[in-house]
Amino acid sequence: MTSKESTYRSRVIDQELQDLLAAVGAIVIEGPKACGKTATASRYARTVVNLDRDVNAQLMASVSPSELLKGETPVLLDEWQIAPQMWNEVRHQVDERSPHKGQFILTGSSTPDDDARRHSGAGRFARLQMRPMSILELGFSSAQVSFSALMAGEKCDGQGDPLPVADLARIIVRGGWPGSLELDDAAAALVNLGYIDQIIEVDIPRLAERRRDSVKLRRLMQSLARSVGNQISVSKLANETAGDSATLDRATVDIYLDELTRLNIIEDLPAWNTHLRSRASLTKVPKRMFMDPSLAVAALGTGTNAILNDLEYMGFLFENMVVRDLRVLAQPLGGKVFYARTHDGKEVDAVVELRDGTWAAFEVKLGASWIESGAQSLLKFASNVDKSKAGDPRALVVIVPDGYAYQRPDGVTVLPLSALGV
Repeated sequence: MTSKESTYRSRVIDQELQDLLAAVGAIVIEGPKACGKTATASRYARTVVNLDRDVNAQLMASVSPSELLKGETPVLLDEWQIAPQMWNEVRHQVDERSPHKGQFILTGSSTPDDDARRHSGAGRFARLQMRPMSILELGFSSAQVSFSALMAGEKCDGQGDPLPVADLARIIVRGGWPGSLELDDAAAALVNLGYIDQIIEVDIPRLAERRRDSVKLRRLMQSLARSVGNQISVSKLANETAGDSATLDRATVDIYLDELTRLNIIEDLPAWNTHLRSRASLTKVPKRMFMDPSLAVAALGTGTNAILNDLEYMGFLFENMVVRDLRVLAQPLGGKVFYARTHDGKEVDAVVELRDGTWAAFEVKLGASWIESGAQSLLKFASNVDKSKAGDPRALVVIVPDGYAYQRPDGVTVLPLSALGV
């Protein structure tokens, strides 16, 4: 075993990638820079082409792209979007090599515009979204409660690893970045500050192929960070981004938001739309979320002590963390994560819905003293869902940082994030 292999932290996406290599010709792994895409893909690749670091490979991609694909398979094209012409070359090669599977792995930290994918990859490519490391992957979960069992409606119990609020704050500030695992807290925080600078000063201008107003971009990210886990309109974002002496139109903010999404920096939480028994309609405005809550902390230039002194804000950051982890665990099950809020104020923080329509609702609470209010919110919301159309929930869950997992007499499950596994 190589030293590189021995230091690899297992990821939930590993099994998905193995399964897809046996099923399709090419897999595209997308996710934010530094979330571990290359390390994971390299474990399965026999040939690695680093398009972001190898100038010769970039030149070959423009002159004779097929030459880059001649190595032993699977061939990994790392940061393939730097040479978007490789998409069509891979597509043609998959057709020519059919029925052989697992020929190519493409990784990218940004999503090219639609022109780069003008020729469909349907039936040839499978897409995997990769996110920063979850609490489970970071090693802070006992994994005594199976997420798949929870979504199957099974009664769950167990005990989470200790995760006191001060440690939770440190983990939020550090984030789920594999490259920071061996760093101390101060160094990890500095890396995240540099990450934000890189996004604003380098990545967005390169993605847009034109200059952007770095001051306004920074204000926008700060505005998103202040409202993390909440609904905020584009108009309000425009006002906060413009500053005191300037104006900014909504269209420009939409462009900036699109670019942050394409770079996998923000990942809005969409609203769940289902049938309710009451006349109360569901809101359709997404919640603003970061791919990792540490990016919100870094955008504001704050740290552990500051968020410990503002537990309300820390609660929103914890909610962002839980949504990240639910997305990581739901993806292998074909699940997607939403939130639900009626216009008259009934809300649940997260709804996980699987392909077959089964669903579970989650409330996120920073401490045990809020479990009761979370349980009542879940019960009230569930009572308004038309079960004849949506079916019964597989679970109603209050997620807290640590402690014991158990089911209350009213059927609501209390679940520590630090007990959650696959």
